[in-house]
Amino acid sequence: MIKNWVLNKVPGELSLAAQVYEPKSGRMLEVLTTEPGVQFYTANHLSGIKGKGGWTYEPRNAFCLEPQHFPDSPNHASFPSTVLRPGEVYRNTIVYRLSVAQ
Repeated sequence: MIKNWVLNKVPGELSLAAQVYEPKSGRMLEVLTTEPGVQFYTANHLSGIKGKGGWTYEPRNAFCLEPQHFPDSPNHASFPSTVLRPGEVYRNTIVYRLSVAQ
């Protein structure tokens, strides 16, 4: 499954976009971004891919949170623009904050 989540935020402001907590280990992932959206991918199509330490990845064994502009932005005037003209500078910030509850 791939979904693009539109963030309710001030454009260009660094803010919390996603927070994931795993209660068994106490691990937490926070994603902060200046981007207007987050692509969420659940790895439903993984099947038998070998990983580190001999681990085999199966469907939904992983996910990705990818801050970005909206897919198909160039075709929708109401979406934040992805056009970069000569001489313009593009900047964004993405922070992946990892922690473990004590």
